[in-house]
Amino acid sequence: MRAINHYVVVDRLRATQERKVAGLILTEDNDKENRYFKGIVVSVGNLVEGLKEGETVWYDRHAGHGIDFEDKFYFVIKVSDIVLVD
Repeated sequence: MRAINHYVVVDRLRATQERKVAGLILTEDNDKENRYFKGIVVSVGNLVEGLKEGETVWYDRHAGHGIDFEDKFYFVIKVSDIVLVD
């Protein structure tokens, strides 16, 4: 699988830690206020500059669409939806 143009394929990282707020345990499903998701870049389009495969990025939660490829779920997003590189 290879991204083209201004698209980036991202493998979304799941939150593994739980946060406790006032005695309540909040998991990823409860955290609706978090606007951004964290993921690892799997493939970068030929028109994308300054981003490499394997880098960790934060992107808008409403960005792009999901795709199943070889029994794994990835997100295809536009490079403009990436807000920072870790």
